[in-house]
Amino acid sequence: MPISFSIIILSSQLVLAVADGVPKFDINRSCKLDRVATAGLTVGQSSKSCISDEQSARQQLGGQWPKFPAPSKARCIEEEGIGGTPSYVSLQTCLQLDQWAR
Repeated sequence: MPISFSIIILSSQLVLAVADGVPKFDINRSCKLDRVATAGLTVGQSSKSCISDEQSARQQLGGQWPKFPAPSKARCIEEEGIGGTPSYVSLQTCLQLDQWAR
């Protein structure tokens, strides 16, 4: 079945729109859910520390964002959506690993 040209154009714009800027994650929610998930484990991290790490990673990503290829950004953003607790630290790691693999 042939794919229409308009569908291809629309699809490519959706990927570029996702990859144009650092996405906005709810880090308060993510850090809270991470603390709940690790409750009772010996490796603990306070919410304040988690939020600080996430803010630092987001700031670093802001400066590095244009250097990452659009397909890598789209893939890593999609992966961060899995599980409902997206993380800038994890997004940064995904993008760096992809960059190193090239």
